[in-house]
Amino acid sequence: MRAAPSDVSGYVLAGGKSSRMGRDKALLELAGKPLVLRAVEKLGLVCSEVSILGNREELEAYAPLVRDLHEDCGPLGGIEAALVHSTKVWNLFMAVDMPFLPVGFLDAWVRSVIERQQARVALFTVDGRPQPALCLVHKEVASFVNAAVMRREFKLFPVLVGAASQLAGGFGVELNETLLNFPWSGDLAAFDGGRNGWVPTQAQLGASHLWFANLNTPEEFGAAESFAGLLNAD
Repeated sequence: MRAAPSDVSGYVLAGGKSSRMGRDKALLELAGKPLVLRAVEKLGLVCSEVSILGNREELEAYAPLVRDLHEDCGPLGGIEAALVHSTKVWNLFMAVDMPFLPVGFLDAWVRSVIERQQARVALFTVDGRPQPALCLVHKEVASFVNAAVMRREFKLFPVLVGAASQLAGGFGVELNETLLNFPWSGDLAAFDGGRNGWVPTQAQLGASHLWFANLNTPEEFGAAESFAGLLNAD
């Protein structure tokens, strides 16, 4: 793995209430390691620094904690706090419950985005559904996120698209230059990050159906445990 880009901070989104799981999923252990620690370690291989977004003191044992500026705003509130906290140009956000996403895939994607001069927001649409809880956001998006919080508009995807659209207008470019929305249906041949030198292993391919899976319920967590042997395939 090459050195992490110096202008990218990583943030683990861990402020959810885990209502469907029935207990704090950030602290659930998968193959002997809490999900939050797995997320911190993964981002640490891609970003120059890593913090956790949330308000629970027990999470601070794993990385510095960045608390919400405004309560009960969901993931958007965490992103608002992060963009105020960050001193970096780019900020990578990842949900705490994505343990199977390969580090190499993440690193190649980040590098492919920050190479593009007009890019300001990047995310994936997986099998036709936007997945904004994994996103790469430029510092210039901060004011748009804050404005959305002040309006009590907390749906993450529309806010990010709106910010990218307004920035595109200011730059005089098309939306697809400021918003990089990568379609994903498991087709690695279509993955642009491959030109950054990453090729998946057979073990990683074996878990590719779990790369973008969120572990929201005990059933989903139980199913993930059967693939725990692939967690170290990064």
